[in-house]
Amino acid sequence: MMLKKYSLLISRLIVGALFIVSGLIKANDVLGFSYKMEEYVAPDVLNWVVFQGIEVPLSAIVCIAEILLGVAVLAGEKFRLASWSLLLLIIFFAFLTGYTAIGNWFFEHPQASLTHTFESIFSFDARGDIHYFKDCGCFGDALQLTPMQSFLKDVVLLVFILIIFIQQKTVKANTQKEDIVYYGGAILLIFLFSVGVLNWFFPVLFSAVTFALMWAVKRLVNKPELNGWLMAGATTVICTSFTLYTLGHLPIRDFRPYAIGKNIEAGMEIPEGQEPPQYAVNYTMQSQTSGETQVVSSIDYLQKEVWKNKDLKIIETSEQFLVKEGYVPPIHDFVLEDLEDGSDRTSEILSMDIVALWVCYNINTTYTEVQPQVSALSKEMEQKGIHVVGLTAGLYDDVENFRHTYDLEFPFLTCDGTTLKTVIRSNPGLVLLKNGTVVGKWHHNDIPTFEQLNAQLELQR
Repeated sequence: MMLKKYSLLISRLIVGALFIVSGLIKANDVLGFSYKMEEYVAPDVLNWVVFQGIEVPLSAIVCIAEILLGVAVLAGEKFRLASWSLLLLIIFFAFLTGYTAIGNWFFEHPQASLTHTFESIFSFDARGDIHYFKDCGCFGDALQLTPMQSFLKDVVLLVFILIIFIQQKTVKANTQKEDIVYYGGAILLIFLFSVGVLNWFFPVLFSAVTFALMWAVKRLVNKPELNGWLMAGATTVICTSFTLYTLGHLPIRDFRPYAIGKNIEAGMEIPEGQEPPQYAVNYTMQSQTSGETQVVSSIDYLQKEVWKNKDLKIIETSEQFLVKEGYVPPIHDFVLEDLEDGSDRTSEILSMDIVALWVCYNINTTYTEVQPQVSALSKEMEQKGIHVVGLTAGLYDDVENFRHTYDLEFPFLTCDGTTLKTVIRSNPGLVLLKNGTVVGKWHHNDIPTFEQLNAQLELQR
């Protein structure tokens, strides 16, 4: 009996605390979470067309739901609804992370016998039909987990949630003493995880304010039939307000390698003693005399000097695959190229004393109402000696038409769209660099005056 009691206590604390932190991490960067959603629902992945185009509101709902369920399981309010919702949500998460982990394994081991077995059973091609995910986005950029680690995390959470689900009928709304135990215990766990692991105090503050508000609602209303709904409503208002704020501005905490204070060139470096990952491709080679074929890896092709055999001709080349794990620098795809001649301008931009970057990853969907402000501020910056450059993943003709339409005199360089989405969560957004170090970032809803921008520069001097 005591074992069941304490297993329920521990499960409620762990699940409640983890769901609150996980939801807050996603809510802090809803746009980033929606990019991951876009990957999952895309036609070449799960093909969930019903969700296409609504990834942002769907992501916001998931964030709010996670926090709300974490709070509910700690408070013991509406426990039947909360336990059912938790179970369905973790099954959904486990499906996504399991799909990612298993799919990635097949993708990374295309020649394994197990891969061939499943390819024949389910009629798919590991390299051609599987979308490769680096991570599932469970904790955003705050904590990078491999797909397998994410899946195992969800399996462990499923165990704790099953304990809660099985014992749901034994749980009543917290007494005053139980509030102290559950809220206090959750604050401690949230502190250990968010501060100890993520070095981020905000989830502790958010949780303390939320728990205090719930406690006040419960004590002031003192109507058991209403307490749960009113507490849920108050929590929903707080969560929604925070989510909407981060959607309309930049995340309050930037965990990406392009955060203020980060040097982009330093983020590209491989530390001494580390080696980069090793990749290879497979060549299908055919004998010109016998017509027989054989598969040779690009590594053997060079090391064993297969290329010297004039009788063998490459007739097919496979997709690139990972041969050996290695160190991948936080920034590995920040390449700026001239839109006209394709020349690499990365080093030039990163070596400038001061440069302002207007990041506009998608010219066709950018927020156009702020372009007069963009044009005016850019001209003022140029007059005061600050070089201005636009970054986009758009095509030359589209960019030139865009520049002339909105009177943008500064040049544009091209960069990978995913990279630009990572640089700043705004389209357009302003990034200020000083010798390659990020010294300022602004959402298009918060475009600064030149005085504000200059004040930010003064802070770095």
